[in-house]
Amino acid sequence: MTSLRTPDRVGRTAAGASSAAPGGPTRIERLSSLAQQHGALAALAVMALVAALSFDTFATADNLQNMAVSSAFLAVVALGMTFVIITGGIDLSVGSLFALGGVLAAWGSHYGTLVALLLPLAVCALIGLVNGLLIARSRLAPFIVTLAAMLAARGLLLAVTDEGATTYLVAKDSFFARLGQGELLGVGVPAWITLVLFVGGAVLLRRTGFGQRVYAVGGNEDAAALMGTPVARTKILVYTLSGLLAGLAGALNAAWLASGVTILGTGMELEAISAVVIGGTLLTGGFGFVSGSLVGVLLLKVIQNVINQIGSLDSSYQQVVSGGFLVLVVVAQTWLGRRARQG
Repeated sequence: MTSLRTPDRVGRTAAGASSAAPGGPTRIERLSSLAQQHGALAALAVMALVAALSFDTFATADNLQNMAVSSAFLAVVALGMTFVIITGGIDLSVGSLFALGGVLAAWGSHYGTLVALLLPLAVCALIGLVNGLLIARSRLAPFIVTLAAMLAARGLLLAVTDEGATTYLVAKDSFFARLGQGELLGVGVPAWITLVLFVGGAVLLRRTGFGQRVYAVGGNEDAAALMGTPVARTKILVYTLSGLLAGLAGALNAAWLASGVTILGTGMELEAISAVVIGGTLLTGGFGFVSGSLVGVLLLKVIQNVINQIGSLDSSYQQVVSGGFLVLVVVAQTWLGRRARQG
């Protein structure tokens, strides 16, 4: 049986690296790999250190806990987006699915915690499944399919909430509310759930046959098909997973806020994409890792927190700085890829 390429080889191929020489990877290849894997982590460490030295309230336990919990919801969405982008796709529906999941969870909480969790997971996973089927079986462009799903999910949300006039509340003494507002060892439960999901995502991506197929599809879809990789099934599962995680993030957010807020999720898909790319995953597919996406989310949240600490700047500057980081990362990836191809 012909074996699939390992994730590292696929990543180098996607980054435009030259064929492996008998002596192993070149210096440029090693530098490119290090920059992609640890560049965001280095930037996060530097920014956190500067912020801790500049603002007395940044490194306090309360501020760090608030950042951990507020980062959790975007991180769960970014986890699903990581799998999608590694296959060379994109999912623009996750922001609307996040909001829809929160509303469905808040409505379902009146019928128990099980309904509050399963209903958004089932509906959002179903929408993700439809996305995957249209993209993989009908060979439609992911941008168009997920854009249509974004509009459909937002429309469904408005229908459920009477054009946004109804806000469903979560009973604060319910077990579902404790999932969002409870603490374990001084850290919010959503942060722990997110950590468990990322560990599971890392194992799934790097240590299973499914993860190898994800990398293979993103590295070279035609070659993967020739090797017997079930390309269509892999894409369907990836988009289903993305929808499922977006719905879960929305449900956890509803438990945290004790309500299903209808206006949330706008632009969240762009934040998730930014976090994934800043974390080192290539938009062209074939290379990436979930830990990088988590670092990307934390970096965006630190930027937002620093701007809030300054006080004289409004929140719009967070978008400006995040966009600047994204441009720098894409330029750096392109430059390193060209240097690698030149030898």
